[in-house]
Amino acid sequence: MDKDQAPTDTTDFGFAEIPKTEKAQRVRGVFDSVASRYDLMNDLMSGGLHRFWKSVLIAELAPKAGERLIDVAGGTGDIVFRAQTYAKGKLEAVVIDANAQMVAVGRDRAIDKGIDGLEWLAGDAERLPIPDRSADAVTISFGLRNVTDRLSALCEMRRVLKPGGRFFCLEFSKVSEPTLQALYDRYSFGVIPALGQATTGDRSSYQYLVESIRRFSDQPTLAALMEEAGFDRVSWKDMTKGVVALHRGWRL
Repeated sequence: MDKDQAPTDTTDFGFAEIPKTEKAQRVRGVFDSVASRYDLMNDLMSGGLHRFWKSVLIAELAPKAGERLIDVAGGTGDIVFRAQTYAKGKLEAVVIDANAQMVAVGRDRAIDKGIDGLEWLAGDAERLPIPDRSADAVTISFGLRNVTDRLSALCEMRRVLKPGGRFFCLEFSKVSEPTLQALYDRYSFGVIPALGQATTGDRSSYQYLVESIRRFSDQPTLAALMEEAGFDRVSWKDMTKGVVALHRGWRL
């Protein structure tokens, strides 16, 4: 079990330890603050690399027309838009995010792109408003570390999968090279919060972002947590020397 999943009344919020009952509200506050410029900041922070990471997820997911995809913490719709394009046909996609403002931004983006037929829900990853065994695939991108009880969320994402369904988690992870780690730390703590202040007027939310990345599980620990949740054939792929990892598992 991940150390931050041990039975306790507190959990991580960046480098701080806070009561578990407070985390969801604090995370909502972070995303309320940055929702309107979330996608712009993703481009600026990653130098556009997040687009590559997401394209790898979609290629591995290989969504097909007629499948039902649940994108958890789907926010502004990046993953489902890419999945629809890849599928080259109607994909039944549901976006679920705990933050209503992020959902609203995603719905507006879908209208602007002329994409219809998507379902947008405000909901909790630990209590998905989705029936058992109803999805062909479930994805979560850069959202799991913001969840209070990650094991419960993983169990929920497995619950809604059909037998044979697949799960993909794209998340920041642990860099494999010490030299790169030192450069990454300097950039993360020295540049990203200042960039957040300049772009969104909110430094603290991006300070939380970089701290939450450092507190998150490494690749083997997350894989073990997925197995504890019941996923089979769990594996992962590092990208950008482990800055990001794509974990995958199946419900067999």
